[in-house]
Amino acid sequence: MRPFVYQRAVDVAGAVAILAQAPQGMFLAGGTNLVDLMRLGVATPDVLVDVRRLTSDRIEDLPDGGLRIGAAVPNSELAADRRVRRRYPMLSQALLDGASGQLRNLATTGGNLLQRTRCVYFQNLTTPCNKRQPGSGCSALEGYNRELAVLGWSPACVATHPSDMAVAMVALDAVVRTQGPGGERAIPLTGLHRLPGDHPERDTVLEHGELITAVDLPSLGWATRSRYRKVRDRASYAFALVSVAAAVDVADGVVRDVRLALGGVAHKPWRASRAEAALRDAPATAERFGEAAEAELAAARPLAGNAFKVPLARNAIVRTLLDLTEEQQ
Repeated sequence: MRPFVYQRAVDVAGAVAILAQAPQGMFLAGGTNLVDLMRLGVATPDVLVDVRRLTSDRIEDLPDGGLRIGAAVPNSELAADRRVRRRYPMLSQALLDGASGQLRNLATTGGNLLQRTRCVYFQNLTTPCNKRQPGSGCSALEGYNRELAVLGWSPACVATHPSDMAVAMVALDAVVRTQGPGGERAIPLTGLHRLPGDHPERDTVLEHGELITAVDLPSLGWATRSRYRKVRDRASYAFALVSVAAAVDVADGVVRDVRLALGGVAHKPWRASRAEAALRDAPATAERFGEAAEAELAAARPLAGNAFKVPLARNAIVRTLLDLTEEQQ
């Protein structure tokens, strides 16, 4: 691990100001991802600004019936919160599926959204990786790509985003609140993460020194009928091959509204907008669910090692929606 300067600020504005003067600096909260990358030599910040105690660690009710989740709220507390379990069960399930209890106790809400990819080539300094070293190439294109993207990838990068929590929050239309050198921003979570394009080294639209301070979940009454399904190689906290976050509102056998997002298939949590459009005002049947899933996955471009993800995603979508609609009948 390379030498670095460790600093604590007295408030968010102070932390932002420190990083504005440190082009290679980074924020440190729980450190469950960043510290690992520093040990591997993948991340090499020269300044670490500790923000763990600067942002809120509380979950607060919003006037519209939604929730504001402070960026410092541990994943374990968010998963266990009664309001989250009751109003947004898919989010609680995603967090519990995402990591061991020890990691959930340390990992924060803001940090979870900013995880870097777990692609083996990104973590291996001896192999080319455009995300780690722009312009060097993507080893995964012709190499080991079983766990990698089938949607939205580019010749520059085929990595997937690892967060389970983010998939559920994308489905719930969460909004990320930030403070940076340019002031405060509210960013829809669907627009926070980037597809790789020609610049896979940039995971998000955040500017250098911009800090996540909170995440807002809007009120969605029928999200009480929601579920997170994660398909993985082993139950003991492996990353998703495919995951599905779904909430559906059905009346008289017809889908009135639906929220659907996928994980493990793209460089960002993937909002399944095409499938949602195909489902609204449609019969709540297995056949229609399958057609909607196929509409979403029509743009998939599987690699040599991960073609199985396309039928796997289709089946996971259909099964999750069937489970939810059967509960409402």
